[in-house]
Amino acid sequence: MKSYEELAKEQADRESTLLSKLMGEAGVEELADFEAGLSGRQSEILFKITTEMEDTANALNQVEQLAQRLRKHLERLKKLHQTLSK
Repeated sequence: MKSYEELAKEQADRESTLLSKLMGEAGVEELADFEAGLSGRQSEILFKITTEMEDTANALNQVEQLAQRLRKHLERLKKLHQTLSK
């Protein structure tokens, strides 16, 4: 009886042979090129997402600062209104 390792190796060899027949050498190169392209595209997308996250965080920070300035201005206006209403 064959060991698990022998059976697994035979299965891997059969799969490799079948894949080689189905794809040929050019197919393997095409897959490698495709994989490299996917990797490059993934890096590009991650960069764009990171940039968008930073831009969004900066915009949010600016909005929060503006809201704080507007609250202070509103408080001053309320105090002025209160003073002048007396």
